Amino acid sequence: MNLYQLHYCKTNTYLLESDLGRILFDTGWAGTFDAFLREAGSLKISVQSIDALFISHFHPDHMGIAQQIADLGPQIVILDMQASFLHASDSIFAKDPTLSFVPIRDDAVRILSPTQSRDFLSTLGFEGELLSTPGHSDDSISLCLDSGECFVGDLNPLYELPLHQGTQIEGSWEALLSRRPGAIYYGHARPYFCGSQKTVPPEDTTVNVDTRDDRANSLPPENTTGTADAHPAKDDHNLYLLVSRIMRGIDKRYSMEKIQRKTGADPRLIEDVTRMYLTHQNVGVQGILDRIEIKNR
Repeated sequence: MNLYQLHYCKTNTYLLESDLGRILFDTGWAGTFDAFLREAGSLKISVQSIDALFISHFHPDHMGIAQQIADLGPQIVILDMQASFLHASDSIFAKDPTLSFVPIRDDAVRILSPTQSRDFLSTLGFEGELLSTPGHSDDSISLCLDSGECFVGDLNPLYELPLHQGTQIEGSWEALLSRRPGAIYYGHARPYFCGSQKTVPPEDTTVNVDTRDDRANSLPPENTTGTADAHPAKDDHNLYLLVSRIMRGIDKRYSMEKIQRKTGADPRLIEDVTRMYLTHQNVGVQGILDRIEIKNR
């Protein structure tokens, strides 16, 4: 299996390739379609050759160009519990017609039950299943392969579990961890390698997660990102102001590189703030600072 992370927006999207087929997991915000095409072209992969498109959940930054991609050939495949959420973000995109958003066509979507997902994946050369993993949203799903890769979208990361005991988030992680994953692929963070007994990455898997971003390869894994002292602003007040500036840059849809130029913040801090801001609804500056503290304990 070959695994590629596509670099064209703030949402991590993944392309999985076997001898029998190709799968795309998640897309970006509306307005990123041209960038998606350029990225696929840089990998010498035609969009028409992609067989299935899975959406981790139907928030704007994960499904914004799904129908535009599907119009070129890939089929949107969802779990049955996602069916009522297909148009959850349509009203958000309607506020900005310049984004050229194309709503998903219901009649072109293939709906599977979780138990049917294994047989469907097998036809494309993948052994695994789709799981309902609510917590971040009720329509959240994860793709788990028997070889150890789990793609979880915006499910709250493992290091936050102490905050979510007795919740859907804990239940979702219990379901995922019972499959003994070797690698967790998030929607807004670097992959986390679990150190399970599975080979990570598997011997028959080519992983090209950051092939064109050496900076990302130099960063430590999820649970060793660094402490607040590693960030430029050591003083609590200055850190609060810095996080506020980063959040404003995200609101303006600046790239991480542009945010770094404007704020001088450490790339690790920008990455952490971006992920937390995009995955925690209505989170404020202090909420992000609290999660950074938990992460670095």
